[in-house]
Amino acid sequence: MVLAELGSKLTSALQKMQSVTVVSEEVLDRMLADIARALLEADVKVQLVGELRKNIKTRLNLEEEAAGTNRRKRIQRAVVEELTRLLEPEAIPYEPKKNESNVIMFVGLQGAGKTTTIAKVAHYYKRKGWKCAMVCADTFRAGALDQLRQNALKLRIPFYGNFAEADPIKIAYDGVTQFKKEKYEIIIVDTSGRHRQESALFDEMQEIRAAIQPQSVIFVLDATQGQSVGDQAAAFHEAVEIGSVIVTKLDGHARGGGALSAVAATGAPIIFLGSGEHFDDLEQFNASSFVSRLLGMGDMRGLVAQIKDTVGTDKPELAEKLSKGIFTLRDMYEQFENVMKLGPLNKVMSMIPGMPQMFGDNSDQDPSGSSNRLKKFMYMMDSMTDDELDGKIDLEKAPSRLYRIARGSGTHPFEVQMLLKCHKQFERVVNKMGKSGLMKGGEAQMAKQMQRNPNNVMQQLNKAMDPRMLQQMGGAQNLMNMMKEMNKIEMDGLK
Repeated sequence: MVLAELGSKLTSALQKMQSVTVVSEEVLDRMLADIARALLEADVKVQLVGELRKNIKTRLNLEEEAAGTNRRKRIQRAVVEELTRLLEPEAIPYEPKKNESNVIMFVGLQGAGKTTTIAKVAHYYKRKGWKCAMVCADTFRAGALDQLRQNALKLRIPFYGNFAEADPIKIAYDGVTQFKKEKYEIIIVDTSGRHRQESALFDEMQEIRAAIQPQSVIFVLDATQGQSVGDQAAAFHEAVEIGSVIVTKLDGHARGGGALSAVAATGAPIIFLGSGEHFDDLEQFNASSFVSRLLGMGDMRGLVAQIKDTVGTDKPELAEKLSKGIFTLRDMYEQFENVMKLGPLNKVMSMIPGMPQMFGDNSDQDPSGSSNRLKKFMYMMDSMTDDELDGKIDLEKAPSRLYRIARGSGTHPFEVQMLLKCHKQFERVVNKMGKSGLMKGGEAQMAKQMQRNPNNVMQQLNKAMDPRMLQQMGGAQNLMNMMKEMNKIEMDGLK
């Protein structure tokens, strides 16, 4: 993954500090040198790295700090906040207005993934309930209109293009005018990819902007382009004043630091990150969440928001069963379905503190491996009868049924046994937590118990969970902190 190597090096630099007995000025200088080296190796510009290092050093005057302060936490907070500031310019991105026509013009280098990204953004807004349309004003690249038309048909979103017209300014104007009359709320205009050296194409881009008067100009930035993309981004910004940025190709293996430099060059905020060819491979950007995940600290706020958007949290029947300590194969199937809706497992795990380190680098080398295992388990459960799914038949004592399930799902009987073992582990945890009373009353009751008697909750977690699993999640204390954070986010959302 782009920036994965940078993330591991930054995490390593911070972890070295944890092993030192006394955090002195010398230790801080060594850590800052490691961070600067990691950023430079990732193609971040020297000027930005120097500025970042200077800002962190200015904030952390270790000699004048008050006695008893936690130096490690202060240093970590300073690093996180300065990296966040690097990715979060003061400019505020344009927010589309409901029941109005919002014209959004896309610009970018050739091959940056502009047309695919336009379809992803249209799909994103359509799912949120906006009335969307797309206009193809790219007459320079052969096949651009065909690509946009295919994407529009797949997404069932109206589009405008004209094979007979060679003037992109007229196409853009006619398309935007038509969709404004039809009261479309999000009108996205695709333009030709260009380089700063091509002055004619830059003139064309400025003419299109003058003709359609967009509310926002979005620059599509290829994360794999290296440092040169910073100069290109500055040239684009000078020509049309970029309002916001979308970074694409984050699923590649280039260093990606040039993308950070380019964002700083435009002074425009990042609004989305793209990481694949599918229409769902687009996530809203939040600088603090991104830096937190980059450093292996997780993003509980992002995870909770994603669960609410894709799964929902109102599951009274399941809560009732869990409070009684009941967890069948059918329940596990439903939970696997919910996890699959959240996206690739490696992305979900990166949002949970401690999980990226637990999985090592395998999640980046084989991002689909964990998802494929879940799919296999679901195929096996698809081959089961209702009685088998509801726990009315003990499959471990029925080898003929086990072989039938394996044949029906195209798997080996040993893999079916692995599924049953996995279910038993979950069932044991749910059973113990149900008996302990932790699950009674649902999430609200558990939150109250954590406030009233956190030590009792921690003891119950220690008893209920497999010690190895608990250790991998950072121990009962870390799990408690995660649960408190999730509850805090829930409460903030209700305010």
